[in-house]
Order: sequence, then structure tokens, then C-alpha cells
Amino acid sequence: MSQSGPIAGVADYVWHRMTGEAEVDESGFDPEFNTSVFMPLFRPLYQSWFRVQMRGLQYVPGSGAALVVANHSGVLPFDALMLQAGLFDELPQHRVLRVLSADLVYDVPVLSSLARRSGHIRADPEQADRVLAAGHLVGVFPEGFKGIGKPFSQRYQLQRFGRGGFAATARRAGVPIIPCAIVGAEEIYPMIGNARSVARALRLPYFPVTPLFPWLGPVGAVPLPSNWIIEFCPPVPTDNPNGSGGGQAVSSLADHVRDIIQCKIDELLVERGPAFT
Repeated sequence: MSQSGPIAGVADYVWHRMTGEAEVDESGFDPEFNTSVFMPLFRPLYQSWFRVQMRGLQYVPGSGAALVVANHSGVLPFDALMLQAGLFDELPQHRVLRVLSADLVYDVPVLSSLARRSGHIRADPEQADRVLAAGHLVGVFPEGFKGIGKPFSQRYQLQRFGRGGFAATARRAGVPIIPCAIVGAEEIYPMIGNARSVARALRLPYFPVTPLFPWLGPVGAVPLPSNWIIEFCPPVPTDNPNGSGGGQAVSSLADHVRDIIQCKIDELLVERGPAFT
């Protein structure tokens, strides 16, 4: 962030966009947008609102490709944003996490542009392979909408990790998997109901009902200031650069990573205690 403050950084970015000086890569990632707009926007949430403690950074490589696999929750994907913010700010190498995002993100014009500029890429095997081959740090949330939209009564209970696609991706690329446990996101929007008829009308996977939303309108959409811990676990080697070994090997690897994350979540919940203190 510029020493002159976030407002100056945003102004510089707007100027460079107007003069055609801003550059994006083939996925649409804009390094200047990330530094001057995205990080100043979400850094206060990371540092002051959620008071995130990020641990296990020694397991995240300072360079080269790796696949970060994390649990997903919270109605809106603040966990992905906080993961990006923490890695950029707290790693000495200021690494950008290229997050694999659902197709829904790219069906909304403005959201699609913002996601691409901040480093997100479509959750497509070919795109994931390409970004990993280029040496990037890639993040994935295998629970998808089943995790982020689960009811509050199921908080911190990991949903199914899809069909293990992330494990197949890591094996093809020959990169390590870094399990990541996130505690805190479950409480930001306690989802006590799902207005399915509204969700169908809006073509959304769910429409959350919380103690505050939609009853209080925009105020009810403010995330609650829960205490967060994000912890990376030791890398899990894939040991198979060619990705051979069959579906059983992929499934076993995915289940192993899921078990690591669930065990770490259980530990962190005991350590953290109450969500709001």
C-alpha cells in the first residue's frame, strides 16, 4: 500500500486505467488493482474487524506452485478474501492466491471483472493446470456452495469434498497440497433458513435467512465481527507428477486432506473458545 494512503492508491490506479497503463495477465489479473484497491479495501476487515490470526505460514512456499485447500463457510465468501489478504500481507514474498471460483461469479458482469482483477480464476481443470504450471499459488474450496450455504446448525462440519477434483489437479501438476483450516467465518452470517423460492427466482444456489437479514435490510448484511484463526497444515505430497493411479488414489488423497482439515478445525474451535469476545 502506498505511504500516502489507500485513497491515493485508488486514485493512482484510476489514473493508470484512464491512461491505458494498467496491465492484466491472460486470466485478467491486475497486480495494480490488487495492491491499490483490493488490499486496501479488505485489509481493515482482516486486521480490525475479524482480527484474523494467520498461522503456519512456514508451510506456504515463498515461490513456486502449490495448491491451498481450505474449508468454506459463511454465506458470502469472506473466507476466500481473508485468505488472499492474509497471504499477501503476511508472507514476506507478498504472494497472490489465485482462487478457483464457481461459474456463478463469472455470470455477473461487474463481479466477474472484480474477481478476475483480484486474482480469481474460473474453477476449470484446464485453467487450474495452466496457472499451476506457471508457478502460481492456487486456492480451492472443494465444498463449494454446499459449504458456504450450509445452515448454522451444521457449522464446522465439513461437507463432501466433491469428487476429489482438486486432488486430481494437484497430482497432474505434481504440486503439494497445503491443507488450510479456517475458523470464524461460520459466525459472520448465522444462516437459520433458506428462502428457496427467492433463490430459484434469482437463480442462486440459496437465499440466506439470518437473525438480521433480510429483516434489517442493508444493515443486516454487515458481517458479524467474529474472531478468526486461519492455520496452514504441513504440505501433503502428491507423489505422482503424471497423475496416474486411478480414481481410488485420487479419492483417498482427497479424503486424507479433508480429514486433516476437519481435525485442525476441531482443535482450533477448542482453542478459540467463544466466537465473540
